Amino acid sequence: MALDYKTAGVDIEAGYKSVELMKEFVKKTTRPEVMGGIGGFSGAFSLSVIKNMEEPVLLSGTDGVGTKLKVAFVLDKHDTIGIDCVAMCVNDVACAGGEPLFFLDYIACGKNYPEKIATIVKGVAEGCLLSECALVGGETAEHPDLMPEDEYDLAGFNVGVCDKKDLITGNDIKAGDVLVGIASSGVHSNGFSLVRKVFDMTEASLNRHFDELGMTLGESLLTPTTIYVKALKSIKNAGVKVKGCSHITGGGFYENIPRMLPENIIAKVEKNSFPILPIFKMIQKDGGVEETQMFNTYNMGLGMVLAVSKDDVTKTMDAIKAAGEKCYVVGECVSGEKGIELC
Repeated sequence: MALDYKTAGVDIEAGYKSVELMKEFVKKTTRPEVMGGIGGFSGAFSLSVIKNMEEPVLLSGTDGVGTKLKVAFVLDKHDTIGIDCVAMCVNDVACAGGEPLFFLDYIACGKNYPEKIATIVKGVAEGCLLSECALVGGETAEHPDLMPEDEYDLAGFNVGVCDKKDLITGNDIKAGDVLVGIASSGVHSNGFSLVRKVFDMTEASLNRHFDELGMTLGESLLTPTTIYVKALKSIKNAGVKVKGCSHITGGGFYENIPRMLPENIIAKVEKNSFPILPIFKMIQKDGGVEETQMFNTYNMGLGMVLAVSKDDVTKTMDAIKAAGEKCYVVGECVSGEKGIELC
């Protein structure tokens, strides 16, 4: 038998079909600055958006979904995992004060099933719509023999822009500033290696309904990561200067909140100031996980924590609520050696 690329395990025609199936989703994410359509060797984006900025600064973020994908594999549900991928990237850009401009995704798979790939990209496109950035390109790489045929990995890359004067650096945080937390939707996309040790990762287990969750375990775990771009834009449009912003991802409170602090500030967070989501209570109870480790791994119900002036708290919270998100006053900044204190 004559050898060709298909018999070697890579189906080029499947790749073509994937692109055709995803075009309608990608098209919905376009912005006026996008030049050309899908299928080129690179994504072109006009920089007209920066013309009125005094000193434009480009911001970038890249991330993946991690082992949350394992839950999607078991349930064969792939339509929301792309939202997670976008969220993890654009939230980091927005956290620094940036406006996400465009996004590219990368899917590595054992075998290209065009309908599955298109479903994944549909989620990516939805995430781009939620963050008002354009999906300008991507790559689907078929890797036979490197990974199982029914599995894939998903990662992405986002570029945003901010006027230098609007960058959120944390440098101006002072004692007396207030910490405002924005609610998360659930586990988001971190800590799933521990989740998979706590719960039985079978279809039957994940499809079990829990009254305390109000849904099945699988539905809870696959709830997409909240995208905070519109909330932060709403705060900016309200005239509030966000002094510091922390995206609560891997490393939970203990690693991420100090990243926004200057050297002489302690963030005092009150554990009872916001509702701990039921899924985290289940993880802690079923896994016998110590509370400190929970706060060191998960968002616990807060996907972002902001530092604002005491005078701006009401305006900040009103702007967050106007963007459709829940928020809470969760603590304050005090003088001391840089770090976080949960009380």
